[in-house]
Amino acid sequence: MSDGDFEFERKFFVPELPTAALREPHPALIVQSYFLAADGYALRIRLQGAAPAGTLPTWGDERELLEAAADTFTFCALTAKGPYVGGTRYEAERELDVTAGLAMVRLGGDLVAKLRYSLWLGADGWVVDSFLGRNEPLVVAECERGGPVTDLAIPDFCLSEVTDDPRFANDALATSPYSHWSADYGRELETDGPRFLTEFGTNQLGLPS
Repeated sequence: MSDGDFEFERKFFVPELPTAALREPHPALIVQSYFLAADGYALRIRLQGAAPAGTLPTWGDERELLEAAADTFTFCALTAKGPYVGGTRYEAERELDVTAGLAMVRLGGDLVAKLRYSLWLGADGWVVDSFLGRNEPLVVAECERGGPVTDLAIPDFCLSEVTDDPRFANDALATSPYSHWSADYGRELETDGPRFLTEFGTNQLGLPS
């Protein structure tokens, strides 16, 4: 993130975890607790660390996963976010002590858990988030830059753009998980087909991954 407390990103729905992500041997495990998520505004605590070896619980309550991974977190931050406006969102972040952050997350908030894979494709860095728990099997890819994400080469694993779809915001997924509306979204894709926003310049589709 740059340009003060703002982030610039575009987001895409991915049907399944791409091979390019699977080549990343050390994904990050992220658990986020949303203490406020309303009208595009959010207040969250994020815990992050290397994904532990072995099998993580990927169903049911994210709090089970939180406890299974409690000893692996090495980073924690408190973040305030504003609504998306044209691919831009206000975001102010402050790092927290991991022990204090974990204690607060244990006390409350709505959780989102995911594995994050970092890729470099073409001229851009990408992250691919594979969601766990109630949001499994949702996969979302994001490209973030220091300014507006224009004239983007979009990887071939991106099926449709969701930058402006509020359902795919993490704070929305915390309270209305993908498992509750995935069938409806699948029908939308079948009826309307993929979409890619055109207000960000020229899209180059099908970048090899």
